[in-house]
Amino acid sequence: MTSLERGAAVVTGAAGGLGSAVAAALHADGWSVLLTDVDPAAVAVAAAPLGGWSAALDVRDEAACAEIAATAASRGGLGLWVNNAGILVTGPAWEHDGPTRRRVLDVNALGAMNGTLAALAVMRGQGHGHVLNVVSLAGLVAAPGETVYAASKHALLAFSLGTLSDLRMAGYRQVHVSCLCPDGIWTPMLHDRLDDPGALASFTGSMLTPQRVAARAARLARRPRPVVSLPRWRGAQVRLLDALPRLAIGLTPLVRAVGRAGQRRQLRRVTSADRR
Repeated sequence: MTSLERGAAVVTGAAGGLGSAVAAALHADGWSVLLTDVDPAAVAVAAAPLGGWSAALDVRDEAACAEIAATAASRGGLGLWVNNAGILVTGPAWEHDGPTRRRVLDVNALGAMNGTLAALAVMRGQGHGHVLNVVSLAGLVAAPGETVYAASKHALLAFSLGTLSDLRMAGYRQVHVSCLCPDGIWTPMLHDRLDDPGALASFTGSMLTPQRVAARAARLARRPRPVVSLPRWRGAQVRLLDALPRLAIGLTPLVRAVGRAGQRRQLRRVTSADRR
């Protein structure tokens, strides 16, 4: 399928980290990609080697999301919308004030909802298209130390799957919604968390590279599935813990120890790389 037949792809939060990696993987797979970010200068730099198509977008702005969807659709239709923009706060929920909690929910949950609905307004008219939401394993299980972040991702997972069911009930068979749930990713979101006790959960499993997650996102874009975890074994593990909350809570000391060991391991890797 050519990029013209596919239509355009939109990636939010694409100025760096996972977003720019996903945009690069989609570009390499033949998509015409519109990179968006709240920082227009940074996203323009990220877009330069991928065709130079970029735009400023604050996902909290519903009207702005609709404008981006229309802009992308003007280039042969909107084939894919990737909701990647997100923010992380760590620590016990009672340590965050109201504006902080609202900002996390506004970006991670409501912002992704805005993007999804803006894309679906176009895709339903076309009769085809795909929304890919980057959820995280924190959307599958409550992550100690990342409670507000996990709550926002749980909301996004429920919204995504419910919306997919609504689409099928309404007769839209070729409009898809997928959720990608990766383990911790070594991006700027975690670069300053190597001594943060609130971020321990992000270091308990496989520390993924943005490129590995982006490659899986590109495959998922070609073959939609409701929920994909990366790596697959971690998805099975956290789903088991989610089904057995008493066990999960009882294992919190072990999670703390494993996460701290993971932070130390990642610090050694970073230090070793810096010395080269």
